[in-house]
Amino acid sequence: MTSVLAAAGPSVYWYVTRSTGAVALLLLTVAIALGVADVQRLSTPRWPRFVVDSLHRNVSLLAMAFLVAHILTSVLDSFAPISLIDAVIPFTGSYRPFWLGLGAISFDLLLAVTITSLLRQRMGFASWRAIHWLTYASWPIALLHGFGTGSDVKGGVWLMALSVGCLAVVVAAVLARVISGWPERAAWRAAALGGAGVFSLFLLLWLPSGPLGSEWARRSGTPPSLLPPSQSTHAHASTR
Repeated sequence: MTSVLAAAGPSVYWYVTRSTGAVALLLLTVAIALGVADVQRLSTPRWPRFVVDSLHRNVSLLAMAFLVAHILTSVLDSFAPISLIDAVIPFTGSYRPFWLGLGAISFDLLLAVTITSLLRQRMGFASWRAIHWLTYASWPIALLHGFGTGSDVKGGVWLMALSVGCLAVVVAAVLARVISGWPERAAWRAAALGGAGVFSLFLLLWLPSGPLGSEWARRSGTPPSLLPPSQSTHAHASTR
């Protein structure tokens, strides 16, 4: 049955899943960039702090809404065996479990940030701020999830261009934050700059042999029944 569905071609859910995932990544990038650059430093007489802060919050909530739509359409799409449990509990699925698990981790982190932000008035500022920092961890994990599970990364330039553009925006925001106020808290600024540089270098070295390399669908953990005939044969042979 799975082979028949795969042969029938992508469904509407397939397209919606990818489009909502791309929009969620774009919105999350904007939210992260605003947070990294610091909404207080971005405020001007024409754009007071509360306006920038409201933009940051609303973009974050909109990113969460698109992320929920991305998850639901992934579950509803009959092509890949993905359940709601797979979307919440990392590394439990049968379809590209590691890369799908990264998406689950990113979603869980964002969910924790969203819930605590809605309950901010009932929490201490220190506790809320500590959890809010999880947003910054969710972004690189989400980017890796997109590279690992996105079938458009190699087949077309649009997702790769979007992902590279998002990376450039976040790195630019980090640079702006590091340069502004230097050398105050130089150790923290150097760590942020070093982290951005190491992550960018890792992607540069990993992508050619990873998602852009040969037979990534098989190597990433796609079930043999969903693979093209050549890769499916290779997968069966490697398990003997």
